Amino acid sequence: MTVRRLMLALPLLGVLLTGCGIRATEVPTDFGAAPSRVPCSLAGPDLSTQSAHGVPVQVFLLCRASLVAVDRTVRVPEGTPDARRRVIVAQGLLDQLAAAPSASEKAAGYATYVPGGLSVSGPGGHDPEDALRLSAAPSRLSSYALAQLVCTLSDSAATEGDGSVILGGPGGLPLRRYDCTDDVRNAPGSTQPPSSPVSAV
Repeated sequence: MTVRRLMLALPLLGVLLTGCGIRATEVPTDFGAAPSRVPCSLAGPDLSTQSAHGVPVQVFLLCRASLVAVDRTVRVPEGTPDARRRVIVAQGLLDQLAAAPSASEKAAGYATYVPGGLSVSGPGGHDPEDALRLSAAPSRLSSYALAQLVCTLSDSAATEGDGSVILGGPGGLPLRRYDCTDDVRNAPGSTQPPSSPVSAV
């Protein structure tokens, strides 16, 4: 074959190869979904933090300096009177907040600042019936921990569900009504929950 014929044959060979329909970018592959690297995003319910029986609740954890709601459950014995039920739910929420986030939650960037050993009781003798008293004065908690507590308790079965909660420390320390606002959820480290004094009854 002469050089001239070879030069004429090359374009034809290219056309034949192109016509085979083999395109590297369209080869079907199935390696599963790409791993998610989006922070504050859980793939699904974290069974390690769920109880087989209990009242569904939500607690607020910190993720990327904001409060994010996470599903939990709290055990409440059947037939518990309403007043006692409120305290049981409130204590369960405190315990959930103080517990270390699960492995999957840590991987997604979740954290908590609520200290362990914190307990809650119902109202004292001259307190409003929806008041809750902590074993430590709310003012002694960090801004993150207080924001977590206020936002978790204010929208739960432990309170009236109006976006606020009446909290006080042990003994006769003054009570205050705290509100969970969008600003608190978005910047709990720099925004204190708005509060106002509550008078004894």
